[in-house]
Amino acid sequence: MSISDKIRRSMTEGSWIRRMFEEGAVLKQRYGDENVFDLSLGNPVMEPPPGFKQELKRLAEHPLPGMHRYMENAGYAKTRVAVAKQLSLETGIKFTEQNVVMTCGAAAALNVVLKAILNPGDEVIIFAPYFVEYGHYIDNHNGVARVLPSDEHFIPQLDALEAAIGAKTKAVIINSPNNPTGVVYSEGFIRKLGGLLAKKEAEYGTYVYLISDEAYRKIIYDGLKYPFVFSHYPQSIVVTSHSKDLALPGERIGYVAVHPDCHQPEELVNGLILCNRILGYVNAPALMQRIVRHLQAVTVSVAEYQRKRDFLYDRLVRMGYQVVKPQGAFYMFPKSPLEDDVAFVAELQKLRVLTVPGSGFGTPGYFRLSYCVTDQTIAGSLAGLEKAISPAFRSRGTR
Repeated sequence: MSISDKIRRSMTEGSWIRRMFEEGAVLKQRYGDENVFDLSLGNPVMEPPPGFKQELKRLAEHPLPGMHRYMENAGYAKTRVAVAKQLSLETGIKFTEQNVVMTCGAAAALNVVLKAILNPGDEVIIFAPYFVEYGHYIDNHNGVARVLPSDEHFIPQLDALEAAIGAKTKAVIINSPNNPTGVVYSEGFIRKLGGLLAKKEAEYGTYVYLISDEAYRKIIYDGLKYPFVFSHYPQSIVVTSHSKDLALPGERIGYVAVHPDCHQPEELVNGLILCNRILGYVNAPALMQRIVRHLQAVTVSVAEYQRKRDFLYDRLVRMGYQVVKPQGAFYMFPKSPLEDDVAFVAELQKLRVLTVPGSGFGTPGYFRLSYCVTDQTIAGSLAGLEKAISPAFRSRGTR
């Protein structure tokens, strides 16, 4: 055998997102790009903001000596200072560069955190629907994922969490704005969550980390103010990325931020720095660190994403889909007209509309749409989406 049994199992289970992306590529070769409407992948077509190109041009025309060499594994001090300054401004909590580690995106950040905190058999609680790779990341570092339910509005159920936390619970991961639903957890929810975790820490005499995946933090709609976990729980760690807020998914640049009042923050950050190295990331990309240092208060056009959200949401509702209106990110998670969401997604694929079944996010009976695509792709998908929910189609699909 060329690969391990564990990896073979993972390949068989696979990622529905990537599977649909690859099947879409085959369809596009067959029918042409303009005749396939791919809403499967969160791969923004929006270009980075002008400030990014200005910084890139400045560095290209006036390169700094040694700008492509190694730096300390935590990242450039000036970049971490800029991140800390922005976090301090947004949260009202005093962060310094000692609380920040630059990483190769949020995925690397989360792996670094889990590697640093988990002992074999430690439990990490996640809530369905969840980002599909969480289970793999937890397993990477010998942890055990415990999946808990959310309510009909996709808000985690705190009573289920209270019952699930035990002596082996090491961390709880939340993701807001959420992928795949676009739901933003309210400040009231975050406050109750922090209080519950503090209560359980006292009960078991342990430390339970609240890990907040905030890759979409800056993409929120309708004037909502983002509620930071840092304001409500000291054992909190934020992992984030500039993949979405600066439209740089291929550049792999993000960071980990640790609450200054976390238990033994210096030891924790030193552990993160070590894990950044031994997991093979070594350090975040040097060029991107120099650029995003100047862009901490910048984001892509949220108004543009909100326009796309409104257009697609309004039309799905008119067609008869049941869908919770997203408050952030760039996904929707409608209820599948067929009980079998995988079968429904397969039928949409026949109509050349590519989506992802909710089963891939731990929530059967739904499907995910991504609207970080062109207006033409969204508009072109509507005929297939409408046909798929028609009574004749539903009757045929449930026989």
